[in-house]
Amino acid sequence: MDEIEVRELAPEDEAGVARLFAACEDYFVAATGAPALAADVQSLYYALPEGADVDQKRLLVLCRGEEIVGLVDLVDRHPDAASCSAGLFLVAPDVRRAGVGTGVARRLIEEAAGRGMRTVTAICPSAWEPGLGFLRSLGFEIGAPRETTGDTIGNRTRHPAETGLRTARLSTLADR
Repeated sequence: MDEIEVRELAPEDEAGVARLFAACEDYFVAATGAPALAADVQSLYYALPEGADVDQKRLLVLCRGEEIVGLVDLVDRHPDAASCSAGLFLVAPDVRRAGVGTGVARRLIEEAAGRGMRTVTAICPSAWEPGLGFLRSLGFEIGAPRETTGDTIGNRTRHPAETGLRTARLSTLADR
């Protein structure tokens, strides 16, 4: 497997992230019932849960050489100072099941723990079994589906088309 670089999303990455979104149509259909739209890339910058500050937002791209093969949307210190929340963790279909997502997730969890965050939360559509399996493999405990819309879940306010999202929680404490 090629080395994966994880770095902050830059404005010049927009086209690469749009290609990633198009390649991950299966995820977006499971999450919202429709493919991603062009504006969904730009909306990443503004998707924050109530009470979070824009300075807490982290948009990370996973790169294999010049190609963007993944994206992680995080909010640090949310919903409290000892937690962080992941709202989106996408991996391109051509690198899924090759350890890319698992390796990056473990590095990010370790980094969060090193910065004093004791809980990581993530959201996943009930219809996205690959994501639920991924979270389980990392040790997350997955809650029951939530059907209400317009509420805050994970690291952002839920879109009306997103129903049945599940919240997953992981303790970063060594003695979990």
